[in-house]
Amino acid sequence: MLDELKSEIIEYGKLLGGKNYSPGTSGNISMRFEDKILITSSGSANSFLNKDDIVLIDFDGNLVDGNKKPSSEKMLHASFYKQRADVNCIIHVHSPYLSTFACMRKALDEPVMAENVFYFGQIPLANYGLPSSDDLVEKTSIYFKDYDVVLMANHGVIAGADSMKNAYLKLELAESYAQVVFNTKLLGGAVLLNGREVEEINSLK
Repeated sequence: MLDELKSEIIEYGKLLGGKNYSPGTSGNISMRFEDKILITSSGSANSFLNKDDIVLIDFDGNLVDGNKKPSSEKMLHASFYKQRADVNCIIHVHSPYLSTFACMRKALDEPVMAENVFYFGQIPLANYGLPSSDDLVEKTSIYFKDYDVVLMANHGVIAGADSMKNAYLKLELAESYAQVVFNTKLLGGAVLLNGREVEEINSLK
């Protein structure tokens, strides 16, 4: 079972690398496994993962199985899982457009496209915290209860879902959303959906 889950993490790590969502050794991936967490190791490259790069930890961040140090963002993942029983997979990356808005310290909260209103409502921005710190966990985790995707100021983005496929698709959709918003600002700004139109979209849920 663990080998199968590790293979899935490796598969999606390659997808993330192919999309340039996870350049170099940036970002980390995890999956819930019973009362533990499978997570990529510190310094590993998502594009080139092997099974030894994925370790098992408990919800306090202690290494349970594996020979490498778990990702330094392990407690950020643990906090997401603790708050959301429906979340089984988490991806944290530094994809270009989402990271651009994170570095601008600007949430993606404008009703630009119907699909993004439907799937996200908005993508909030967590205040800056030093990467890998308890401060980052505290400032970001306040959004986990209500949002599947959260920007982290001057850092990147974290996305969670019930499956690795859905976590990846949320991230892909969010990155596209950020790119569209970025492009509309270059062209003078989008014509936003109005309140009635937003209500109609939300009524489809």
